[in-house]
Amino acid sequence: MKKKLGLKIDVDTERGTRIGVPNLLSLFDKHNIRATFFFSFGPDNTGRALRRIFRPGFLKKVSRTSVIRTYGIKTLLNGVLWPGPHIAKKHADLLRSVQEHGHEVGIHCYDHCRWQDDLFQWSFEETEAEFQRAIQSFREVFHQEPLAAGAPGWQANAASFQAYDHANLLYGSDCRGPYPFFPKIGDRIFHTLQLPSHLPTLDELIGRPEYPMNIIAHEILSRCHRHQHPDIFTLHAELEGMRYLEWFDHFIAEVLQQDIQCVTLASIAHAQLENKSLIPINDVVQGVVDGRSGTLAMQKS
Repeated sequence: MKKKLGLKIDVDTERGTRIGVPNLLSLFDKHNIRATFFFSFGPDNTGRALRRIFRPGFLKKVSRTSVIRTYGIKTLLNGVLWPGPHIAKKHADLLRSVQEHGHEVGIHCYDHCRWQDDLFQWSFEETEAEFQRAIQSFREVFHQEPLAAGAPGWQANAASFQAYDHANLLYGSDCRGPYPFFPKIGDRIFHTLQLPSHLPTLDELIGRPEYPMNIIAHEILSRCHRHQHPDIFTLHAELEGMRYLEWFDHFIAEVLQQDIQCVTLASIAHAQLENKSLIPINDVVQGVVDGRSGTLAMQKS
């Protein structure tokens, strides 16, 4: 059986939507592959992320990834010096074009900065309301119900998993971990399948002396499973779709050369759910990932 790699694209900003998404569509057409795009639908308030300045590892990551070059000054001031542009209202046709190209579309969030920074301060009602805003925006753009979501910064908790269950999603992709599972927090088991990603992201490796650019693709691929579990690689429209587009083109060429098939996350979810009784139940805990600031949801296997 051919090895499969799920491609998960997080689209965080208006600039990433406007520039990065079309670049990735062209690249995927070139290689004749399909992927999953998770969109931020509401206001781009990227500038408010400066509140993370005191989070452990944040400044180190900012310096490594050249945030100004990646996002641009204007984006970094969205929501600070002027209102953040509403992504779905401004780019609805572009978002629809992704689906028209044959790719899967899902929810990243409504307001990226709010979800990533405030989730653990919200009640369930506040979490549900925020996720419902994203669902409503998804409906307005795609005229259908969403089937999947992947949270910003792998920020997930019992309230967000409950919101997913209420929305009857096919799956979520909110955790770091080795294989698909049903999440459990405390005594509660949630019924929305989780497709975690275990491969390092580009922004976790770039700028580190032990990972020069010419070995990063090899490093990522060397960590692919050599058994039955699917791999998921998370990329960002603002990185692989823009400044590192050429690198990503070479990465995809290497993936295909190794006879690895690039697929949507939905195809992985459907395959897993064919044997639902065999899917394990695992606790979700908060942990850290090398190269990423702060804590995030992790599968405890």
